[in-house]
Amino acid sequence: MLWLYFFLMNCAPVPQQSTRKILIEGFAQGTSYHITYYAADSVVKKQQIDSLFNVLDNSLSIYKPNSVISRFNRSRKSLRIDKHLETVVVKAKGVWKDTDGVFDITVQPLVKAWGFGNETISRLPDSPTINSILPCVGTEMLRIAKNRLYKQQKCVTIDVNGIAQGYSVDVIADFLEQNQLASYLVEIGGEIRIKGNKPDGEKMKIGIEAPGGLENETVMQKIITLNEGAVTTSGNYRKFHESEGKRINHIINPVTGYPVENELISVTVIAKDAITADAYDNTLLAMGLKEALAFVEKREDMAAFFIYKTNDGKVTDTASSRFYQYLVDE
Repeated sequence: MLWLYFFLMNCAPVPQQSTRKILIEGFAQGTSYHITYYAADSVVKKQQIDSLFNVLDNSLSIYKPNSVISRFNRSRKSLRIDKHLETVVVKAKGVWKDTDGVFDITVQPLVKAWGFGNETISRLPDSPTINSILPCVGTEMLRIAKNRLYKQQKCVTIDVNGIAQGYSVDVIADFLEQNQLASYLVEIGGEIRIKGNKPDGEKMKIGIEAPGGLENETVMQKIITLNEGAVTTSGNYRKFHESEGKRINHIINPVTGYPVENELISVTVIAKDAITADAYDNTLLAMGLKEALAFVEKREDMAAFFIYKTNDGKVTDTASSRFYQYLVDE
């Protein structure tokens, strides 16, 4: 999936003794990535980061035919899986249960039917097609035992794009910490995890985008700051396609089988790690504003910012109560 982009604000460090800013950037998982850390020397290299991406893609990418996830999707009953796919599936099952099925990685055949998979479609699915797919959707049909992932029916397939990029951010952040780096920012396609401050003690700042008045135009909506945690965004104004004169949203309701239609334009989530934030930003977007806001307010481990369209077509925003502590005064 395609995320709203975040931009690191005012990140040029003040030179202090031997600590310096080190930047690694490149292209992976269909998007760009940027890693900033502060250290006396370049202890983590781009080659190491790209190697991590390769390992992750060999596990989680539906676009690689020999990845672990692709082989599971072709399997009849089960497949021995690696630690990456197991971690993601376990987390996904937890979020599925926590959200009463709103988040569901077995939605993959519906995602494919609506043209958001790795194959193009010639026409939109009709009701009989959707009804024929729905029996193959449901995380309750997945089970993990002794490093094997089982499915109740052969037609069950999974797509972890709604959580895998956040997990990738966490994997790289953990790798930085394993190398004794205590001040860093990891960003993949707008999904961010931060720890520590700049050398002068100032917190890192992140800008949240909102759609502008023109097509493909974006404007800076809010600026937030934090010294540890993750920030991710899901939005429906960039990831969509048009077919048969209709604008099709990439968030699919796993219960009805149809793309979600509600007032929300984007949802930004702050959580302790990126896999959590990534999973819930999609979920909250699918819920709609009233339900999503009520859901977040009950959670002490999460904060969210919502951009939505009112009944009269005006674009505005609101946030959960815990989100406001992160806002920079304008």
